[in-house]
Amino acid sequence: MSKKEFKAESKKLLDMMINSIYTHKEIFLRELISNASDAIDKLYYQQLMDKVTGLSRENFEIRISIDSSSRTLTISDNGIGMSLDELENNLGTIAKSGSFDFKNENGSPDDIDIIGQFGVGFYSAFMVSDNVKVVTRKYGEDQAHMWISEGADGYTIEDAEKDSCGTDIILHIKDNTDDENYEEFLSQYRIQGLVKKYSDYISYPIRMMFETSKPVEKEPSDAEGDEAEDDAPEYETVYEDRTLNSMVPIWKKNKSDLTDEDYNEYYKEHFGDYVDPVCHIHTRVDGNVTYDALMYVPAKPKYDYFTKDFKSGLALYTNGVMIMEKCEELLPDYFNFVTGVVDSADLSLNISRELLQHDRQLRVIAKNIEKKIKSELESLQANDRDKYAEFFNSFGAQIKYGIYESYGMNKDKLASLLVYKTSMDEEHPSTLAEYVERMRDGQDDIYFACGETVDRIKALPQTEAALAKGYEVLYMTEPVDEFVVQVMRDFDGKSFKNISASDFDLSTDEEKEMVRKENEAAESILSIMKEELKDKVNDVRFTSNLAKYPVTLTNEGQISIEMEKTLNAMPMGGDVKAEVVLDINASHAVADKIKSLEGDEDKIKSYAHILYNLARMISGLPVEDPGELSELVCELM
Repeated sequence: MSKKEFKAESKKLLDMMINSIYTHKEIFLRELISNASDAIDKLYYQQLMDKVTGLSRENFEIRISIDSSSRTLTISDNGIGMSLDELENNLGTIAKSGSFDFKNENGSPDDIDIIGQFGVGFYSAFMVSDNVKVVTRKYGEDQAHMWISEGADGYTIEDAEKDSCGTDIILHIKDNTDDENYEEFLSQYRIQGLVKKYSDYISYPIRMMFETSKPVEKEPSDAEGDEAEDDAPEYETVYEDRTLNSMVPIWKKNKSDLTDEDYNEYYKEHFGDYVDPVCHIHTRVDGNVTYDALMYVPAKPKYDYFTKDFKSGLALYTNGVMIMEKCEELLPDYFNFVTGVVDSADLSLNISRELLQHDRQLRVIAKNIEKKIKSELESLQANDRDKYAEFFNSFGAQIKYGIYESYGMNKDKLASLLVYKTSMDEEHPSTLAEYVERMRDGQDDIYFACGETVDRIKALPQTEAALAKGYEVLYMTEPVDEFVVQVMRDFDGKSFKNISASDFDLSTDEEKEMVRKENEAAESILSIMKEELKDKVNDVRFTSNLAKYPVTLTNEGQISIEMEKTLNAMPMGGDVKAEVVLDINASHAVADKIKSLEGDEDKIKSYAHILYNLARMISGLPVEDPGELSELVCELM
């Protein structure tokens, strides 16, 4: 039969589909297996409609075979097959989808899933093959037909022999080039891996014959010495028929049929972890958008989590066929540690089925998933605080960045997930709601302190003073913490208050009046100290907010002392300075000593530098000039 040209489509269009539409050549196997599954679905549905007796899904299969000597890869199915007209129309017209027509003709029946809809997947075969043969026989017909093509130049169709209905697609794999390796598609184990990767949940068995060897059993010999070499094992070639796919994904199974061990083993096998996750989230949603999802919260960050190479997202399937390994659109950044799969037939895919069109269905699924993850984390927090603490130690910073990076817009979503150690319980972190519930009558603010460690925070003079007056303090030990509470501003109507701020004052009215008088009486001395430290502090004053400590630094403005440390530690941090006040304990002996220096300006200046550097050390800041400090101390001694 003479060669025919493709109808209405040009060589350029076919070249574009082969070379541009698909990102990875390995996708061809997914497409051909999906087409085979569609063909079986059609026959299964038709036989149900025809009320064929003795019908069983176990009778259907997809078979893959490799002939390395002839460089052929064959994908066969025992599905509905194609008539001569269908062969001409479906394969002779690029972008003609028989599956799409079948769905329209049958009203998209709910009991059958048809994967293909664009009619271009078949042509992906030409990415790896220089000659494609399709041998097919339509269900209910006696005559088979063969379609042959070497690409855009056209195709031929001729009669053929085939014992039963179904379709065989025979690809002659291209020879290797300097740039491309096609030999991998003739490897049994490479093909097995691709089936597992893309088509593991096709609902029909995908089988392949594997060539292996096994020892030949022989009678034992009594010979000794060199003659014993005859007892060396001999091997024979055997053929083992293996099913390559799982068929039923775990997320399609009923929760009641699965144990925690089932979920954990699936996680470790498929997501490259060696420890159990903190929790799993298995959900099915039916409605305007229907999908199944199985997600996991890892116990620890993956090895590349904090690198630029880390890619977040959930694996996306449609009808059991993997479309994307990592769909970033399904997870907000602050939940990027979650891993898992989403399977939906309601997504609008592009022509290659490799990428999603950004549509309403995707946004709805993403929104639902976000709510579900938050709900499950809150449940874990309420029911297993130790396990939640384990999670938060690993990924709490990501939650915090989610609040900070949105300028507080996400605080209503995420604030309930925050936990902090407090002066009430240093071992078991509290939620903000629990802190508020424990607040003293008349307390309007949530008191917090920042530092590198809990011990460092406890050593702050301000912490000592707050605890001495019976107030609970949140211990914030991560650099992002103070930035988070600044953008949050409040929680449950309670403002956040840094106890290291200059306006933090727990004094009684009587104490405040006493300090006011002390500052007025020592105004000239304090002015000299302030002038001497004018490039270092905004003010010098007596305070009643300290217990036993003689002196401390408190911050004014938006940049605190801890923020100064954080920002200056960054690669592009520059030279950030917090605006600070030098507070001197009005009840300490050092205050009496300073007041006794009236008229001795030089000593007042010396004390100013000594107390300032002492305050820096107490606050965890470095001494600016150790040599100068040493010299001043020695002079006073």
